Amino acid sequence: MADSLILEVADFEVDVLTGVYSEETGQKQPLRISVSVRLKPYDRYLPDTPLGASKNYMDLKFAASETLPEGVHFTLIEAVADHIAETLFLQDERVQAVTVKIVKLAISEAGEKIGMTLTRERR
Repeated sequence: MADSLILEVADFEVDVLTGVYSEETGQKQPLRISVSVRLKPYDRYLPDTPLGASKNYMDLKFAASETLPEGVHFTLIEAVADHIAETLFLQDERVQAVTVKIVKLAISEAGEKIGMTLTRERR
């Protein structure tokens, strides 16, 4: 099995225009998003290994917040996840796979986590 490096940013909240039902459209909904990317790692990480040997973790968070187009309504949260994955693939050719987990906070009734997880491999 080949070595891999997984970078993660987990459980941050973003308000996104999303939803299928009439009471959801035109309203931003709070989503809890976690993003992980798989990179091919360096052969070895030493104390003085530069940042360029990895990826800035904040790139993951920004792909799931700052790069979402303002005013665009995503019918499905799957489309939100797809947009995040595509953004990360375009940002860095070293990204081999992206996993995005989204929980819709507004529809939870008793603290359950209702949502989806999308994993995309670089094609």
